[in-house]
Amino acid sequence: MDKLFRDVEGDCIAPQGSVVCIGAFDGLHRGHQALVGHVRARARSEALAAVALSFEPLPREYFSTDEPPARLMLPRMKFEGLCRLGMDAVGLLRFNAAMAAMSPEAFVAKVLAGRLAAREVWVGPGFRFGHRRAGDLATLQALGAVHGFQAGEVAVVADEGERVSASAVRAHLAAGELDAAARLLGRRYAIAGTVVRGKQLGRQLGYPTANLRLAGRKAPLGGIFAVWVHGIGPAPRAGVASLGTRPTVQGVEPLLEAHVFDFDGDLYGSRIEVEFVGKLRDEEKFDDLPSLVQQMDEDSRQARRVLRHDMETSGASA
Repeated sequence: MDKLFRDVEGDCIAPQGSVVCIGAFDGLHRGHQALVGHVRARARSEALAAVALSFEPLPREYFSTDEPPARLMLPRMKFEGLCRLGMDAVGLLRFNAAMAAMSPEAFVAKVLAGRLAAREVWVGPGFRFGHRRAGDLATLQALGAVHGFQAGEVAVVADEGERVSASAVRAHLAAGELDAAARLLGRRYAIAGTVVRGKQLGRQLGYPTANLRLAGRKAPLGGIFAVWVHGIGPAPRAGVASLGTRPTVQGVEPLLEAHVFDFDGDLYGSRIEVEFVGKLRDEEKFDDLPSLVQQMDEDSRQARRVLRHDMETSGASA
């Protein structure tokens, strides 16, 4: 079975039947993990395929007339995360005009019954689907009775009285509350991507960086951070990262720039993951480059202290 499918049309990818979960899955937080874990367990118990169904772009991005909410996770990272959580197949259906106009009845017939031969379909609280969000859980259950599947809802997951949701994670990240966001995510927040070439100004200033573009999406956080960088050898590497537009050098495009301590290799084209441990400060504009370098020196010292403490308390190694 191919892991990834993107189209509504096509052959049935689970002819023996499947258990399906549907959602945005932005961030794969603990609520998403509960839904996906339930589907994985149900699929294994019934010897069926476990399938996660989502959309790209996300519907809120497609319909937004203003800048949509920040993305927690780009499509490739979401796909890889769902695979790690045990999904046999992942649908990132193309959300376009045709998908937006599809009725709940057509979606169930074409996708859930036709492409997935669904036997069970599970959703999170408040689920809506179809043209103008006309369908809900009751709709799904009624259509399931026609097409031969059962539908159900997985309960809300809460942490210290707070509902685990993507909007709550975004709010904590925007406020620099990385520990609170990590509790809702079940792990620290991270951004993964392929290292691209920049203007190499960091190297000239004594701080070469591995640069990740955000694919035109708004990041949920910004500033200067102590980070662990994964993907350079078997263990995470300590570093300091800037996420923003680099106002001192008249930057425009949001960029994640990670300086890996005590490393001078070539990372261009490599896929890395930057794990955010602690926020050091907001991004700011400096009068000149020497003032910027002086602050970068202080940021590096502070990041090393934060990561040394994290290593001592968590048992991590750099």
